[in-house]
Amino acid sequence: MTRTVLESKSKTVTIGFDEPFCVIGERINPTGRKKLAAELELDDFSTVERDALEQVACGASVLDINSGAVFTNRMAKDPRYADNNFVEPPLMRELCLRVQALVDVPLCIDSSVPAALKAGLEACEGRPLVNSVTGEEERLETVLPLIAKYNVPVVAISNDDTGISDDPEVRFAVAKKIVQRAADFGIKPCDIVVDPLVMPIGAKATAGRQVFELVAKLRDELGVNTTCGASNISFGLPGRHGINAAFLPMAIGAGMTSAIMNPVRPAEMEAIRAANLLMNHDDNGADWIRFARILEAMKDGASLAEASAAAGASTRGGRSGRRRARV
Repeated sequence: MTRTVLESKSKTVTIGFDEPFCVIGERINPTGRKKLAAELELDDFSTVERDALEQVACGASVLDINSGAVFTNRMAKDPRYADNNFVEPPLMRELCLRVQALVDVPLCIDSSVPAALKAGLEACEGRPLVNSVTGEEERLETVLPLIAKYNVPVVAISNDDTGISDDPEVRFAVAKKIVQRAADFGIKPCDIVVDPLVMPIGAKATAGRQVFELVAKLRDELGVNTTCGASNISFGLPGRHGINAAFLPMAIGAGMTSAIMNPVRPAEMEAIRAANLLMNHDDNGADWIRFARILEAMKDGASLAEASAAAGASTRGGRSGRRRARV
């Protein structure tokens, strides 16, 4: 079975078909979060630190670190701040250093700027996940050498120079191309985590069924692990958490092994733990029983993070001298 191994300084997380679903916390991302971007512009990392601790307490096995901030005030004084290549590398380095000083989960370095990916790789201890490479020729030639040099896994997004296709067969072909090109750099399929691109169900009625079929095809024919931006499926619709909570177990049943998502939402995390139990990825139902206690504690008004801490439900376990994170 394909296993993608991520590491922090003290913890190993394995993404795989016979492993609990891997939750990659998405909240450390200034894109679309004006308040967070404004804080970072002032070198204020308090929200980042709070988000890191809360996401891990709620069950994130990995934390995504995105450095895509826009520093409007600095830009007005210094035109260099209009260039992401100038802004993101030092910010990515600082974010990675601060987060891994607080929590012991592996990181996912998330940027469209190659220099920021490199800065994150230099700052990270262990074996982070890199997000991402696409099928675009320039991106392949820039990112894959970094992946090979640092011997880390990478998210492969199923679009190329022609854009994002509505045809899942085309997206599969792009994923296959990336796996093949990665092999030219000595990168194994187990270190490719494919994002098949989840489309909003509100815009395309068949988006859910298409992604389930594509995930199964990626598992059966390419043998690769998969991930996605889970909330994309519900974009633009009311009752988004209910849709997400239904989507995730269905995606897990189709073969999806991880998702970049908000772990602070109890409905989604309950659905994932139930799916782990039903897929026989929860030894003796221990995680489900712990989570049931957490849900009970939340009835008294505690948040998911507070109830998790009170129930002693922080990540635990071990493998090869390291603690093994479970969802």
